[in-house]
Amino acid sequence: MPTAIASDLHLGSLAGADVARRGEPQERLLAALGGAERVILLGDVLELREHPLAQALELATAFFRRLGAATAGRRVTLVPGNHDYQLAEPFLTRRRLEGGPLGAENEWPVQPGDGAAGRLAELMPDTELTLAYPGLRLRPDVYATHGHYLDMHLTVPRLEAIAAGAMGRIIGRSRDSRSADDYEGALSPMYAFYARLAEGSPPERLRRGGSISRSVWQRLNQPDGEGRVGRLLLGRVTIPGAVAAINAAGLGPMSPEISGDALRRSGLRAMARVVEGLGVDARHVVFGHTHRGGPWPGDDLGDWRTASGTRLWNSGSWLHEPAFLGERPRQNPYWPGTVVTVGDSGNPELRNAMRDLSVAGA
Repeated sequence: MPTAIASDLHLGSLAGADVARRGEPQERLLAALGGAERVILLGDVLELREHPLAQALELATAFFRRLGAATAGRRVTLVPGNHDYQLAEPFLTRRRLEGGPLGAENEWPVQPGDGAAGRLAELMPDTELTLAYPGLRLRPDVYATHGHYLDMHLTVPRLEAIAAGAMGRIIGRSRDSRSADDYEGALSPMYAFYARLAEGSPPERLRRGGSISRSVWQRLNQPDGEGRVGRLLLGRVTIPGAVAAINAAGLGPMSPEISGDALRRSGLRAMARVVEGLGVDARHVVFGHTHRGGPWPGDDLGDWRTASGTRLWNSGSWLHEPAFLGERPRQNPYWPGTVVTVGDSGNPELRNAMRDLSVAGA
């Protein structure tokens, strides 16, 4: 039986975009995961930046109880991302006490009492729950990680990538990370800051950063004739000026190009750099994080290959984001519902479990 991978469910999203908490999408996801020998939840499964931790876990309780029933007697592995980084904290604390480098591959059993992950274990008593960070081997030739380390290398001016550059500059770490510890040194203080914000800030204020990125994307990609003057000013004056200031402040390098192609190219270049930075020697590396599944039919497979020949894969998301979907949403690579299957041999396989399913507002 194969291993099934899903990422970026963002359970508890304030915008209600987390389709995996809804009826038919949830049924599709559970059916896809329940038929696998092993399930990998490849990061950002919980939305821990928009709620206090206890409330976020409550919002995800029903899903994890159903997942536990579907995977009884089998193993589920959590691979934390940037939006559910708190899941990893107890394990990383123990690792730091042991000393030595973090490394690219770690996996620990999860027991009741192991922080937020331990609460999830209590909801899945008949499932073997483990936690891996920053990634793990699924086969000798297949490695998987959420991909939030990409933010150290992305050139599209997303707020998280800019913040990563700022944090690296503050603590004196360059973007040329060469180990998991290098990435953690630059990014973990930022994640700790976000965690504290989520405990004490109004939820709508916490959502604002993400909504800014989406609103800019939506305005730039409106159909011709809709807000053309404002779009031209934004694309040719405002964004280039802001990017120039970001680069002058030493927070880049960022590019002023914001388009589907630019997002894809920047993401794939960043994936290749993370593979190199972590020293991962694998024929296949599976990422999440960017919400853009792939490669799909029609994608240039050459783009999805590193200079050393490693093939790159992305598990997309289960988040419905109309701003990214265009005029043919269900054919768009950002359409929610991707599951990656890894068998005993051969290439990973991508399938979208929601391609024939309508989502409100699509």
